[in-house]
Amino acid sequence: MKLRGVVERITYQNPENGYTVLKCAVKNYNDLVTVIGNLLDVNVGSVLLIDGNWKVDSKYGRQFVAESWEETLPATVFGIEKYLGSGLIKGVGPKFAKRIVGLFGTDTMDVIECDISRLKEVEGIGEKRIRQIHESWERQKEIKNVMLFLQDHGVSTSFAAKIYRQYGNDSIAKVKENPFRLADDIWGIGFKTADSIAEKLGIGKEAFVRLRSGIMYTLSSLADEGHVYAYKGQLIKRATELLEAEESSIVMTLDQMLADKDVISEPVSEEKGDAIYLPPFYYAEVGVAAKIRKLLQNPAQDRLWTSLMEARKRTGNRALSIDVKKIEAKIGMEYDEIQADAIRQAAVSKIMILTGGPGTGKTTTTKGIISAYQSFGLKILLAAPTGRAAKRMTETTGLEAKTIHRLLECKPPEGYQKNEENPLEGDVLIVDECSMIDLVLMNSLLKAIPAGMRVVLVGDIDQLPSVGAGNVLRDLIDSGVVPVIRLTRIFRQAQTSRIIMNAHRINEGQMPDLSNGKETDFFFTTKEDPEEAVREIVSLVQHKLSRYYRTPSSQIQVLTPMQKGVVGATNLNLALQEALNPQGDGLRRSGFIFRRDDKVMQIRNNYDKEVFNGDIGIIESVDLQNRTLKVNFDQHVVEYESSELDELVHAYATTIHKAQGSEYPIVVMPVLMNHYVMLQRNLIYTGITRAKKILVMVGTRKALACAVRNVTVDRRNTLLKERLQQSVDRIETREGR
Repeated sequence: MKLRGVVERITYQNPENGYTVLKCAVKNYNDLVTVIGNLLDVNVGSVLLIDGNWKVDSKYGRQFVAESWEETLPATVFGIEKYLGSGLIKGVGPKFAKRIVGLFGTDTMDVIECDISRLKEVEGIGEKRIRQIHESWERQKEIKNVMLFLQDHGVSTSFAAKIYRQYGNDSIAKVKENPFRLADDIWGIGFKTADSIAEKLGIGKEAFVRLRSGIMYTLSSLADEGHVYAYKGQLIKRATELLEAEESSIVMTLDQMLADKDVISEPVSEEKGDAIYLPPFYYAEVGVAAKIRKLLQNPAQDRLWTSLMEARKRTGNRALSIDVKKIEAKIGMEYDEIQADAIRQAAVSKIMILTGGPGTGKTTTTKGIISAYQSFGLKILLAAPTGRAAKRMTETTGLEAKTIHRLLECKPPEGYQKNEENPLEGDVLIVDECSMIDLVLMNSLLKAIPAGMRVVLVGDIDQLPSVGAGNVLRDLIDSGVVPVIRLTRIFRQAQTSRIIMNAHRINEGQMPDLSNGKETDFFFTTKEDPEEAVREIVSLVQHKLSRYYRTPSSQIQVLTPMQKGVVGATNLNLALQEALNPQGDGLRRSGFIFRRDDKVMQIRNNYDKEVFNGDIGIIESVDLQNRTLKVNFDQHVVEYESSELDELVHAYATTIHKAQGSEYPIVVMPVLMNHYVMLQRNLIYTGITRAKKILVMVGTRKALACAVRNVTVDRRNTLLKERLQQSVDRIETREGR
């Protein structure tokens, strides 16, 4: 049977499978009707024609189970007002919807469609608002056509606005022509979604366009796992499983892609076979190795180098060095011998790496290096991968630090303005949190470094590697071609912090001290049941920690090993939002509601908005009429349309991976056996070192012990180390060393 109703509210939505519970106003029914089924991305105010059947649930009572549905334009005055007031049409909110419908009644839709200038008859509506309503109405009509087309092909309508934004009125024609282009052009649409459309359009399993797209998707998936390339056999095996095609067809397609230069092949060894690269990763890897070679070849052309050379001539001492004692006196710091070596190394190196764990003095050593450079009048640039890391660098050094994207002056769609043709201006570049920098970003950074500039890379090699492909900092260190100073001594003031001492214990494979106590900054609360753990975490954030340490809940960060599961970030965010910010209107997207004062995180690089993967902000306003909201990212306010909300997730809780480069006053971290697949030493180590003042772990000693013992780190496919070593070998051979 069929049911027509207006969506009054959305009670529940599961973004992963689309399961939704709605309350609908239906003609001739006194109470709101409960509708359940796959109704993802239906909006409040939508008029639905639903095909399905009634059922009586023992717990929830009478419900209408939707088997299929379509969105229609409303026919009643009530429905029209609800539809217009839902915010789908920009320029019309609940207030103007009431006025428009009050004047035109059931003719409202005809007026907007055929004689929109008559809206001037409505109090408060002028030419500017009419233009806005007209543009939004036309756009909404076209998006509805795309939605209907996608629905016919079994695809979630959540992609309709994105597809329309990308292709405009050509959307349906472009999708019909080659549905696989969706996976290339539109963030959030993967190969599997495109493939389901292609199947409905009659594109065969062995079609070249499908096999090519599947191979590209397989390489991209491996890149998401951190691999720069795939071994040929590995790629063929995974692509064959994904595409359910004949292996011979995959091999033939790959051969054609190599001929077309869609992918690049390079021999690795007889045993392992060829490496197959997506071009951006190949050129990035080759580019990083080549730039490091150039930096190592050319001495710094600056005043410090000139001074050292003059001192060598004057004294006859071939060892180039600077007086660290003078720097200590100048900044009131006392350095141990390894730190002093780091400062001396920075004086004579074109490129060097400073690494070490928490409490070993990376920051104070960096200050000494900066002071040495400043005493010779060198212009110093500071950078870090994330906004929070750059802000912390500014606070600790007293100099302005920028994100790498800002430093390189990223301006979409042109890209980075700073490059080989327009390099950075300065004598020294110091980059912090380098373990986070992936191969492609490092290549872009190195491209912008002029021949005479010095580079100091600072990072903790024992943290998690970059989210993006590559393992740049480790490859640089392991290659042996770049000078490395590793700080190992934990300083006395750091030894009073159990966070720091336990981080080092974990890094050395020992269980941390879990004895708790009033004076400690590291606490462990035992909870075996995941649901109990969630309740304890909510209580800690909402009451216990915020009251005891007089810290706002917004400054307490929950970090968890996984996204999914009871104690995963998704479920923890739902529980924490319900506790901390449960009231108020908001915009819904994929089963979540975004309210004013919610803590949110950007989950992709958006160069147009100048916000990047991992940036955390607070929603400062929600505009229901125009279906937009504004997020404050450390005083950088960004507006999002409702169709862009899949770039945001709630950030009361986040994964440890997403917290790289950030520090928080208080961190709460669940560690339970539910996380077994993710329990690794470097993950727990990274999570612990995000806490600045207080860390509370919630879980079981067994789970923590598993993590401490597990040093299995998946080896990433990268040839950067080998390329660096080959580059230096060629230099030494040519120069007769």
